[in-house]
Amino acid sequence: MRFLRPRRRGIASVNAEVRDGIVPAADALAQTSDVQGGTAVSGNYRTVALIIACAMFMENLDATVLATALPTMARDFGVRAPELSIALTAYLLALAVFIPASGTAADRFGAKQVFRAAIGLFLAGSLACGLAPNLTILVVARFVQGIGGAMMLPVGRLVLLRSVAKRDMVSAMSWLIMPALIGPIIGPPVGGFIVTYFDWRWIFWLNLPIGIVGIFLVGRFIADIREPSVHRFDRTGFVLSAVALGCLLFGFEMSSRSGTGALAAVLVVIGAASGGLYLGHAARTEHPILDVSLMRIPTFRLSVLGGSLTRITQGAQPFLLPLMMQLGFGLSAAQSGAMTLATAIGSFGMKGVAPRLLRRFGFRSSLICLGVLGAGSYALCGLFRPGWPLAAVFAVMLVSGFLMSFQFTAYNTIAYDEIAKDRMSVATSFYSTFQQLMLSLGICTGATALHVSMALRGDARPGFADFSAAFWTVTAISLLSVLVNARFDRDAGAEISGRGTPRRQPEPSTRGHAAG
Repeated sequence: MRFLRPRRRGIASVNAEVRDGIVPAADALAQTSDVQGGTAVSGNYRTVALIIACAMFMENLDATVLATALPTMARDFGVRAPELSIALTAYLLALAVFIPASGTAADRFGAKQVFRAAIGLFLAGSLACGLAPNLTILVVARFVQGIGGAMMLPVGRLVLLRSVAKRDMVSAMSWLIMPALIGPIIGPPVGGFIVTYFDWRWIFWLNLPIGIVGIFLVGRFIADIREPSVHRFDRTGFVLSAVALGCLLFGFEMSSRSGTGALAAVLVVIGAASGGLYLGHAARTEHPILDVSLMRIPTFRLSVLGGSLTRITQGAQPFLLPLMMQLGFGLSAAQSGAMTLATAIGSFGMKGVAPRLLRRFGFRSSLICLGVLGAGSYALCGLFRPGWPLAAVFAVMLVSGFLMSFQFTAYNTIAYDEIAKDRMSVATSFYSTFQQLMLSLGICTGATALHVSMALRGDARPGFADFSAAFWTVTAISLLSVLVNARFDRDAGAEISGRGTPRRQPEPSTRGHAAG
C-alpha cells in the first residue's frame, strides 16, 4: 500500500533519510489517494506525531551527545579514549540486529504495546548507562538501549502510518521529522555543556523524564491498532543473522585492542560461518528475515554497495572528530561540541539543494562527482592541526556534512526506484540493517586505524599523525564508492529526479528465485 511519497520515492526513502539524519523538505512530499483500508484513524494527528517525535528526539539526542563525552568517560573508567568506541558499536549493533524483527513484533503484539515497551527498554538502558561503574557494564547497557531504539523508531513510524488519516499524513510527517534535524544539531553542544559543567552521567539521565512522559502519553492518546501477521517469523534466520553480525562486528572491534587478537580471529571465523549458513537458509526460505534476493535488483544493489562504503566514513566521523578536537586541539567538551555542530548544519543546508542537483545532472553523474568531492573534504580533516584557524576547521566540517548528506539523500532515494510495492517492506528492513551495520563498521575501522597507528609509533596517546591515518583510511574506503556509482545506468532514477522519460514501473512480484 502506498502511504506517502516524495515524488514517487515512497515512505521508505523518508525513513532512511531520517536514520541518516537527512530529511527532505515537507513541501516535497505528495499525498497519494490510497484509502486506509478500513483501519480506524485518529483525527488528532498532531498529538500522535508529536508523541512519536519525542521518542525520535530522545534517541537522536542520545546518539549525538555521547560522542562528545568519550574522553571524559575514558578517564573515569581508566581506559584509553579510543577504547570507548565499543560503547558506540554496541548500540549500533543492537539496531542492526533487531530492526528486522520490529515489524513482526508490532503485528503480533500490537504496535502500541511494542512502542511503549521499547521506550521502557530504552529508558532502562539509559538508567543503567548512567550508573555503569566500568566499561563492560556500559557496553551491556548500551546494547539494551539499542534494542529499545531498534523497536522504538520503526514501530513508532508504523503507529503513525496506521493511525493518521491520509489527508493529514503530510502535515503529520512534517511534525514527526523535525526532531531528526534538531537532535543532531543540538546534541554535540548539549553534550559538551553537560560534560564541562556537570557529570557525564546526566547525558543518559536526560532521557528519563522525556521517556516517562512518552510512556504515559502513548497509553493516553494512541490507539492499539493491529494488523494480522501475514508470514511466520523467521526465527532461524534471525538467530543466524544476529550471530553473524554480532561476531563480525565485535571481532573487528576486538582486533584493534592489544592482547585480543586470538579472540578477534575466533569471532570473525564464527561470524563468517554463520553468515554463510544464513545465505544458505535464505535461499531455501520463502520469507527470510533479510531477503538477499533483493540484491538482484540493479539500483537497489548499487545503492546498498555504494552507500555502505560511504557510511563507513560517516560512522567513523562522529567518533574521530570529538577525540581530535579534545585530545589534539585541547578544546573543552563544550567547545568540541560546538565545532562538531558544523556537520549537522551542513546536512541541514543540503536538503534544499539536492533535488535541483539531481534534476540537473541525474543520479549517476551527481554521485560520481560529489562522491569524489565528499571523500576529499573528509581527507582534509586528516590535515587539521593547531595552526589552522578554527573558522577554517568549522568550514571544512560544514562542507563535509553537506557533501556526505547529499550522497545519502541520493542513495536513499534511488534504492527504491525499481522495488515493487509488495516488496517495499522487506527492502526497507534490509536497507536499514545495512545502514546500521556499516555505521558500526565505520567506528570499528576508524578505531582500528587509530590503534594501529599508535602501536606503530609506540605511543599510548593518539597524536595528530594517528588521527590523520584514521581519517585517510576511512576516506580511502569511501572513495571506492565512486567505482560502484559509475555502474549506475545513465538514466537511473530519471522519473524520480524529474529529468528524462519516465522509466517503466516494475511489476509486483512474489519472492522467489525469479524475483528481481
